[in-house]
Amino acid sequence: MGSQPGFGHDTFISPCTWRYGSKAMRELWSEHRKRLLLRRVWTALAKAQHEAGLVTEEEVRDIEEHASDIDIVRASEIEAEIHHDLMAEIRTFAEQCPVGGRVIHLGATSMDVLDNVDALRIKEALGLIIEKTRALLVLLADLIDAHADLPSMAFTHLQPAEPTTVGYRLAQYGQDLLEDLKELTRVQAGIRGKGIKGAVGTSASYSELLKDSSMTPRDLEARVMKSLGLESYEAATQVYSRKQDWFTVNALAGTAATLYKTAFDLRILQSPLFGEWSEPFGKKQVGSSAMPFKRNPIRSEKINSLARYIASLPSTVWNNHAHCLLERTLDDSANRRIILPEAFLVLDEILESAVTVFKDLRIHQNALDRNMELYGVFASTERLLMELGRWGADRQEMHELIREHSIAAWRELQTTGVNPLKESLADDHRITSLIPRNRVLDLLNADAYIGDAPQRARSTARIIAEHLKR
Repeated sequence: MGSQPGFGHDTFISPCTWRYGSKAMRELWSEHRKRLLLRRVWTALAKAQHEAGLVTEEEVRDIEEHASDIDIVRASEIEAEIHHDLMAEIRTFAEQCPVGGRVIHLGATSMDVLDNVDALRIKEALGLIIEKTRALLVLLADLIDAHADLPSMAFTHLQPAEPTTVGYRLAQYGQDLLEDLKELTRVQAGIRGKGIKGAVGTSASYSELLKDSSMTPRDLEARVMKSLGLESYEAATQVYSRKQDWFTVNALAGTAATLYKTAFDLRILQSPLFGEWSEPFGKKQVGSSAMPFKRNPIRSEKINSLARYIASLPSTVWNNHAHCLLERTLDDSANRRIILPEAFLVLDEILESAVTVFKDLRIHQNALDRNMELYGVFASTERLLMELGRWGADRQEMHELIREHSIAAWRELQTTGVNPLKESLADDHRITSLIPRNRVLDLLNADAYIGDAPQRARSTARIIAEHLKR
């Protein structure tokens, strides 16, 4: 038996071969696993045909005994001569099966085997992605709950807005990721193979094979698919509907979008001017080859970089579906060899990185306090305005008064880095004639101006936790 060809660093190899994605995901999309699954389909087909009286017990046994004897070197030699990768694997398998070789692939077309293998791999790969998405949601739910009450400035248009809490901001990410989990789960539950339907999906070749048997083509298909643990499409052409690939890659891209936004926000929040959150940074980690002091957010940047790549894939898969003309064209085949494995491997890497980040996320209290002190008071003026209205002040006059103080405070803040707004409002007799100075200062305490953010954060954490128990 030959061995799988080796690939070293003296030729191009995909970063997904060794850099991105988990061992389990790489093995799933390996050429070795693909050929094992091809042989699993051929074995299931031979067993079903044995029940129909087309294949002997000895032939089935021979096929089963050699189903794991993968020889990629021999298959590659044959493929170099005949230029058909599946036929090369059939011939390799047949050479290994002196008794059963003659019946391998009996009545089948290539896509009866290949599309069922793709469906099996997609379903299992979605399972790995779902498992990691759930693990990330567990971390997020705990962080949301732990920081539900921790005040933090919120920013709209990248400008200070009103206070929120760290937990409530995290709740947005967790809520979106929970929707992604639901979609991934829905897509996985709906994954179907082509079934066993022949060259254009009519089962004509199987009808011919089975015409002297009590078994129908539908019976044969049911037996094969039950053995594979896979549902099949009721109607198919030479292939399963390529819309399934679009559903799959779209679900992966949707999850990547959530993690992109999360990582991008984290990159902003860990820049020194914000300084509120940061991803873990190793004791010996190097941030820059030129600047020894740098703490670059490499994990968040990697998430963004890889997520952009996944975002580009649904359009190609859309075209594969839309341009699968009549009963089938082959112009999807080459790009599917790249897109399907890499979409899963790249999202797998993104999820691994996100888990690493949130497992050891740093929340910097000093920076939270500093930003609340600098900017929170602007938002708190709304509370002061409402209180003044309760005490009979003219709303329009007070609005203009607070606006004038705020504009002056912004100028001072930009010049000196100190925000004088709290004191300037508390010292204005037009305000203190209605509300005592101490009460004005209390109203301008932004920490208390967070509405029901803590309750909503905890509610989101509960919703996530309850879903994960299902």
